[in-house]
Amino acid sequence: MSSTASVSYCHNAMKVFPCALAVDAASWALRSGDVCRAVELLEQGRTLIWTQMARFHTPLDSLQEADDHAKAVTKKFQDLSSLLDNPPANHSEGTLKVDAEAEATHYTHLVEEWNTTVEEIQKLKGLSRFLLPPLFSELQDATCGGPIIVLIASKLYCHAIIVLHKESPVNVGLAINTGEQPSVPGEKGKLVEALRELWVEIMHPVVENLSKFAKPGSRIWWCPTSFFNFMPLHAAGEYRRGGKSLAQLYISSYTPSLTVLIKARRRHDQPLPMLFATIEPFKSVFLMCDELLSLLDITQMDLSSHSFAFLSACETAVSNFHPPDEVIHLVPALQFAGVNSVVRTLWEVNDIAVQHLVKAFYEKFCGDGTMNSKRTARALYRAVQSLADDKDMPLDQRIVFVHIGI
Repeated sequence: MSSTASVSYCHNAMKVFPCALAVDAASWALRSGDVCRAVELLEQGRTLIWTQMARFHTPLDSLQEADDHAKAVTKKFQDLSSLLDNPPANHSEGTLKVDAEAEATHYTHLVEEWNTTVEEIQKLKGLSRFLLPPLFSELQDATCGGPIIVLIASKLYCHAIIVLHKESPVNVGLAINTGEQPSVPGEKGKLVEALRELWVEIMHPVVENLSKFAKPGSRIWWCPTSFFNFMPLHAAGEYRRGGKSLAQLYISSYTPSLTVLIKARRRHDQPLPMLFATIEPFKSVFLMCDELLSLLDITQMDLSSHSFAFLSACETAVSNFHPPDEVIHLVPALQFAGVNSVVRTLWEVNDIAVQHLVKAFYEKFCGDGTMNSKRTARALYRAVQSLADDKDMPLDQRIVFVHIGI
């Protein structure tokens, strides 16, 4: 087995933990007035599957030229990480209990040895925080391109935290009834109503505070939790003559975590568009010209030279509601493999209607004959705005595409 098995294994293991543990912890931190700690707890307790995989693939190139002790510790860490990337097998009923217990015990010992090795690395010069959860001061690096709004939906309260690059984060309370989970807009007649509710309950209070730090027309990022993961936040507005909307004010992108965005910013831009189709978590696939490329296959690949992907099939951003903060679909898999900018869909796509939007996007994305992943968000934003008065483009199709990444 390889990391593909490790992903599925971790996903199954996650089902026994409370799905709202991280957001509840963050909510308690906010209640005590520690906004920075709330952000740290969220980053530590969400997207655990991708974080765990990244831990087993942590590069240690800087230690290759160190002394013999550092090299020995590095090799030990790499060897143990490789072994731990293969979780215990799912044994059949016929397997002897003693054999299964022995294998589980061996795996536990490997984990303990791996933890000890990590502690040894942390004693080396300049590596005291090796594999430790990032501090808020480190997470702020994600906002060098614009503010990030973290949306927290717990059983206690709903909050928006505006994370800024050089200033203290801003906590905004949201007047949302946490007992009633918003439904994902489906029926056409209910879409405008849902977008209006998003504006009143979330965007209006956020924008009032955000206007102090971000100029109109600038970029912002959304980092949603819980049921917010399934909301078209970027399309919220009053939807009346002369009414306000988020799209009039800012260019929205999404990110599953601050750490993911930090890593994406560090990668070079060598764009390459890709075709896509989706089925379900862990069985999602790209339909390539000669074979299927699954989510699990992608997790084993290095796609760092492919900085852009356009996923134009139906519901390419849809994940399971349980656990909602693990975001198991092809987009984070691509990001984990190295793709730093992705355009995806939220729900069913009408091919005839959407082809106009896709055409407009590529015209603006490749206007000078080159593709640069850092232009993705603005190109999508301008394509949507250019079709605002197109009667052949229904609202649900105009807002179906979202951008995630740098």
